[in-house]
Amino acid sequence: MRILSVSDKVVAELDSNLDRQRFGRIDLVLACGDLPPEYLASLANAFSVPLYYVCGNHDIRLVDRRPAGCINLNGKIASHRGLKILGLEGSRWYNGGLFQYTESEMRWRVIALTPRIWRHRGVDIVITHAPPRHIHDAEDRCHRGFKSFRRLIKRYAPRYFIHGHMHADFADPSDRITEWQGTQIINTYGYHVLEIGP
Repeated sequence: MRILSVSDKVVAELDSNLDRQRFGRIDLVLACGDLPPEYLASLANAFSVPLYYVCGNHDIRLVDRRPAGCINLNGKIASHRGLKILGLEGSRWYNGGLFQYTESEMRWRVIALTPRIWRHRGVDIVITHAPPRHIHDAEDRCHRGFKSFRRLIKRYAPRYFIHGHMHADFADPSDRITEWQGTQIINTYGYHVLEIGP
């Protein structure tokens, strides 16, 4: 399965200059926040596949304008071709804006998901806006990751944890991936194509 993940930056190759042949077959699109609703809708339409998203700390427009053909995965688990995908929106609290959470608030949101995760017998992919604490994050209030995400990874061992929020230019595509506790943690700033075997 080939998954296109996106976040934080409208990329010309996926916008007005989209060349489907360049990307080949895409089976699913995962969006990790801070993208315009029109961009998300155009990706869902262009690839004709499900698009699941979570909101980032700048996604104020998504409150009133849901992207057509896209599914908000915040606090939910979706199944796609046997893959179980969990979504959690938002960044660390820094100025009281929308989609911002304290560490305590995020911890309780993760704890509240426990029965759902058990019912689904775990999750394969987690998509979030913010990264886990001390993995791909920074020390300023806005860009600190969540300790709760580290606990989620330790407890449920998803195969992939895909996040946005951290703007970076990757000279080598492998620079965006860190393996921790057996989980591949991927910073999908801009876009990333992930190939998953059976």
